[in-house]
Amino acid sequence: MDVRRFRQGRSGVAAGYSKWHVPGLRVVVLVDRDDDDCKRLKKRLEAMCKAAGLKSKSASPSAFTVATCIAIEELEAWFFGDIPALTAAYPGVPSTLAAQAPYRDPEKISGGTWEALERVLQRVGYFSGGLAKIAAARAIAAHMDVDRNRSPSFRHFVQTMRAL
Repeated sequence: MDVRRFRQGRSGVAAGYSKWHVPGLRVVVLVDRDDDDCKRLKKRLEAMCKAAGLKSKSASPSAFTVATCIAIEELEAWFFGDIPALTAAYPGVPSTLAAQAPYRDPEKISGGTWEALERVLQRVGYFSGGLAKIAAARAIAAHMDVDRNRSPSFRHFVQTMRAL
């Protein structure tokens, strides 16, 4: 598996993959929804695939090259979907966090999920100088259980990865 980071809006990337002639090639595109309309963003991603001559999983579930996935609202929502992973990575975070109203639905956390993650971690003594997103992601991901996560967009991503 080859993992690469690209900035959103790099439509030329899809065209680049269309020139690869690798049997069984699968590309997974993962983007944060941020403030975008989810359906419009999905259509835009699918249109980029089509314009590049790539079959998407949505258009051709059995014979696809590209699967597009959207983290709602942001990737950090996935961490709120697995509170045991969050508490294992950062002792002091309350294990009852998921029962608290603002965190019951990880994809409906208001005010930005990375900002909410920063606030939660700062309250218990971590990242006083600001959230180190990559360090936090690595620490939490090490404890995540893909079958336990409550985030619908994370579960969709896992299903997509398993379909590869």
